[in-house]
Amino acid sequence: MHLQLHSNSDKGDGSVRYILSGEGAGSLFTIDEDTGDIHAPHSLDRETKAQYVLHARAVDRHSNRSVEAQSEFIIKVQDVNDNPPTFPHGPYTASVPEMSDTGTSVLQVEASDADDPTYGNSAAVVYSLLQGTPHFSIDPRTGQSHLAEGSTPHTTAGCAYE
Repeated sequence: MHLQLHSNSDKGDGSVRYILSGEGAGSLFTIDEDTGDIHAPHSLDRETKAQYVLHARAVDRHSNRSVEAQSEFIIKVQDVNDNPPTFPHGPYTASVPEMSDTGTSVLQVEASDADDPTYGNSAAVVYSLLQGTPHFSIDPRTGQSHLAEGSTPHTTAGCAYE
């Protein structure tokens, strides 16, 4: 991340000093007091903190008086797909009576993802079976599993969820 503050009073002669304060100033966010360049020297994690409120000032280096009104700005951390889905209510077990009809509901599973659902597809959960096919099917959007078409009603089978 790179931002730059600039005051109209800064003539490039070194008389203006830039100061940063607020959440993470000096640790997560550093400023070059001569140029106004703001850097994040370390990676930011949206799941730890999604946004930061910072304040910037430009002051006369000799008198320490503000040459601009203090500015407030918000840094929003954009999410990346760095969290796998989890099954908070798992492990799941279910049984199906023999001779059940094709399409019989077996189990509803639910997974969640800590990534931001409002940014891209990072938090999208898609369900699939790791084991149990062709006896079972699962709706990739809802997590509802069913007895699959063409399965043998006398077969006992298990399924694993991904």
